Amino acid sequence: MKNQIIKFKTKNLNYSIIIGKNSLKTLPKKIKSLCPRAKNIAFIIDKNVPKDFKLYFKKKLRNYNLLFLTFTANEKNKSLKIVNHFLDVLLSKNFNRSDLIISVGGGITGDVSGFVASIFKRGINFINIPTTLLAQVDSAIGGKTGVNSSHGKNLIGSFYQPKLVISDTNFINSLPKKEMICGFAEILKHSIIKDKIFFNWLEKNAKSVLEKKSKELTYAIKKSCEIKMYYVTKDVNEKGLRMVLNFGHTFAHAIEIKNNYSKKTTHGEAVLTGMILAIKLSILLKNCKNETLKKVRNLYLKNNLSYTLKNISNSKWIKSLIPFLKQDKKNDDNKINFLLLKNIGKTDLPYKFKISVSELKKYCKTISQY
Repeated sequence: MKNQIIKFKTKNLNYSIIIGKNSLKTLPKKIKSLCPRAKNIAFIIDKNVPKDFKLYFKKKLRNYNLLFLTFTANEKNKSLKIVNHFLDVLLSKNFNRSDLIISVGGGITGDVSGFVASIFKRGINFINIPTTLLAQVDSAIGGKTGVNSSHGKNLIGSFYQPKLVISDTNFINSLPKKEMICGFAEILKHSIIKDKIFFNWLEKNAKSVLEKKSKELTYAIKKSCEIKMYYVTKDVNEKGLRMVLNFGHTFAHAIEIKNNYSKKTTHGEAVLTGMILAIKLSILLKNCKNETLKKVRNLYLKNNLSYTLKNISNSKWIKSLIPFLKQDKKNDDNKINFLLLKNIGKTDLPYKFKISVSELKKYCKTISQY
């Protein structure tokens, strides 16, 4: 399957997302056209990215002054301390706004690199090369950048769009199955919230996506990106509609915090659990039918994803999430804001369902029984 190109367009912004095997080959020409005055290029590159790619960049971009900044991507290093370090290096090397920062890594690398780019001399050219499936279908699209603070995740940041995103599926080849499931969860979420036809396609092709079959993988990434872009372009700064993309994430973030962000449960696995809980709550509030839950669960069973649901029949476990649900950033009063599903391909609007803690405690037993 040849490379797929998606155009991100708003009133003030316009850039391409190039998806597919060997799409990295387009990088030299794209830099020349998008950043014609660039002389210096800084790569902020995840230390786990195979060394062959670093050699590739050195060979293909030898006409530029290249700076490689290795990054250990974890939540601890997603910090102002690391940002300051990168800024100091760039300033000491006399980078200017015509030069370029390229992120090569997963979502954490992209978030940090994009934030550095957004504040370096009030904005330097930025290209994002996401190397995980999760980053390619989620964090690389939308322009969210940021770092953590002692008060919580992603509380310091900006919205800053790249000049280009290149999602080369060759990076995916080295990913373990757990990482593939992590990205697949977001692909599935996008189909559930917006595109019933895509969900039906996933029912037949999810196995091929998880097994990294090039044609199906490229198509799934493209469709997923298009759905995310639909919401982002309508709500660039996340004031309302874009929050639909958080389907399942209210529960998922609570699960992650409860587990102290343990690597035993990835973000995607938490999302897989969170979506089922959100659908159950949707049924309880008569917003959704049991048939919808059955279809989604069957897809989990068919693709060996049902291990993520081991706690959803335990009312005590569901109730234990409530203190963490109260901390969700989408809440704007004492109630918990849930995004609920109508049917596959259609959600309700954000802020329609706000549930008090006392109500939610009553619901836990019923939710566990569905």
